[in-house]
Amino acid sequence: MLENPETIKEIIARNIRKYRAGANLSQEKLAEMCLLHRTYIGSVERCERNITVNTLCTLANALNVTVIELLTAHENR
Repeated sequence: MLENPETIKEIIARNIRKYRAGANLSQEKLAEMCLLHRTYIGSVERCERNITVNTLCTLANALNVTVIELLTAHENR
Protein backbone atom coordinates (compact mmCIF):
# COMPACT_ATOMS: atom_id res chain seq x y z
CA MET A 1 0.00 0.00 0.00
CA LEU A 2 1.25 3.48 -0.86
CA GLU A 3 1.95 5.99 1.90
CA ASN A 4 0.10 8.69 -0.02
CA PRO A 5 -2.45 6.81 -2.11
CA GLU A 6 -3.66 8.55 -5.23
CA THR A 7 -7.25 8.72 -6.27
CA ILE A 8 -8.22 6.85 -9.40
CA LYS A 9 -8.91 10.23 -11.05
CA GLU A 10 -5.30 11.28 -10.40
CA ILE A 11 -3.94 8.02 -11.80
CA ILE A 12 -6.09 8.26 -14.93
CA ALA A 13 -5.22 11.93 -15.43
CA ARG A 14 -1.49 11.33 -15.12
CA ASN A 15 -1.60 8.34 -17.45
CA ILE A 16 -3.64 10.15 -20.10
CA ARG A 17 -1.16 13.06 -20.03
CA LYS A 18 1.77 10.64 -20.24
CA TYR A 19 0.43 8.60 -23.14
CA ARG A 20 -0.88 11.67 -24.96
CA ALA A 21 2.50 13.39 -24.71
CA GLY A 22 4.24 10.17 -25.72
CA ALA A 23 2.08 10.05 -28.85
CA ASN A 24 2.90 13.72 -29.52
CA LEU A 25 -0.79 14.64 -29.42
CA SER A 26 -2.23 17.94 -28.24
CA GLN A 27 -5.28 17.90 -26.02
CA GLU A 28 -7.20 19.31 -28.98
CA LYS A 29 -6.07 16.53 -31.35
CA LEU A 30 -6.88 13.80 -28.79
CA ALA A 31 -10.31 15.33 -28.25
CA GLU A 32 -10.90 15.39 -32.00
CA MET A 33 -9.92 11.72 -32.29
CA CYS A 34 -12.37 10.84 -29.50
CA LEU A 35 -15.19 13.10 -30.70
CA LEU A 36 -14.97 15.07 -27.45
CA HIS A 37 -14.62 18.79 -26.80
CA ARG A 38 -11.04 20.03 -26.38
CA THR A 39 -11.76 21.52 -22.94
CA TYR A 40 -13.03 18.13 -21.77
CA ILE A 41 -9.58 16.55 -22.14
CA GLY A 42 -8.01 19.36 -20.13
CA SER A 43 -10.57 19.00 -17.36
CA VAL A 44 -9.96 15.24 -17.21
CA GLU A 45 -6.19 15.82 -17.01
CA ARG A 46 -6.77 18.32 -14.16
CA CYS A 47 -8.92 15.76 -12.25
CA GLU A 48 -11.98 17.95 -12.56
CA ARG A 49 -14.18 15.24 -14.08
CA ASN A 50 -15.21 11.70 -13.36
CA ILE A 51 -15.20 9.97 -16.72
CA THR A 52 -17.43 7.12 -17.76
CA VAL A 53 -16.19 3.66 -18.60
CA ASN A 54 -17.17 4.30 -22.23
CA THR A 55 -15.04 7.45 -22.33
CA LEU A 56 -12.16 5.61 -20.68
CA CYS A 57 -12.36 2.99 -23.45
CA THR A 58 -12.53 5.67 -26.14
CA LEU A 59 -9.44 7.42 -24.74
CA ALA A 60 -7.54 4.14 -24.43
CA ASN A 61 -8.32 3.25 -28.04
CA ALA A 62 -7.25 6.68 -29.29
CA LEU A 63 -4.00 6.46 -27.30
CA ASN A 64 -3.41 2.88 -28.46
CA VAL A 65 -3.18 1.55 -24.90
CA THR A 66 -5.36 -0.70 -22.79
CA VAL A 67 -7.87 0.51 -20.23
CA ILE A 68 -5.76 -1.31 -17.63
CA GLU A 69 -2.76 0.83 -18.59
CA LEU A 70 -4.80 3.99 -17.96
CA LEU A 71 -5.95 2.64 -14.57
CA THR A 72 -2.57 1.44 -13.31
CA ALA A 73 -0.49 3.55 -10.93
CA HIS A 74 3.13 3.39 -12.05
CA GLU A 75 6.04 3.81 -9.64
CA ASN A 76 8.08 5.89 -12.10
CA ARG A 77 6.36 9.23 -12.20
